Amino acid sequence: MEQDNDLIASALNGSLQAWEALVRRHQGRVYNYCLRLTGNRADAQDLMQDVFLGVYRNLGRFRGESQFVSWLFRIAHNKAVDLARRRRASPVREQALPDDSDTWLEIEDSDAGPQAQVLADEGNAAVLKLLQQLSPEQRLMLELKVFQSMTFDEIAMMQDISANTAKTRFYTALKKLRALMEGHHELSPNPGNSC
Repeated sequence: MEQDNDLIASALNGSLQAWEALVRRHQGRVYNYCLRLTGNRADAQDLMQDVFLGVYRNLGRFRGESQFVSWLFRIAHNKAVDLARRRRASPVREQALPDDSDTWLEIEDSDAGPQAQVLADEGNAAVLKLLQQLSPEQRLMLELKVFQSMTFDEIAMMQDISANTAKTRFYTALKKLRALMEGHHELSPNPGNSC
């Protein structure tokens, strides 16, 4: 399998196949990132297309000083921030939850059956709903650290902040998410408890 840098070099030399391979390699992660930030499939698709258009236009500027995926997610971050700004400037609209779930919670046993998949789908919808209650900046920090497995140094470089600031922002977002989760569990009916 070709490395990202090989695909980039080929794409810059005009290879459409190399560009398509690069997009295929990263589109799932970028789409899930966009979906978790927007909470809406159509917006996630639009944002993902905007991200890859930005990557295509700026591919010649990638110098290889960092990993391609870090550079890619910096572009994704910038596009997500632009989208959040546009939304703040326009009237507020209701965020729709996805109507069919992407699997974010992995089921350990692939033969666990439909009941386990339903529980995972319900968990995914609940997590997405809770994430939507965080600020875009808090969602981004959780996205980069938890879902993209970036280090605090990578996040700091991507956002042009110190690693300590990245840690502080991440733990603040995590604390807020935990508080929301605890509040969610307190409000959820518990069918096993009839008292």
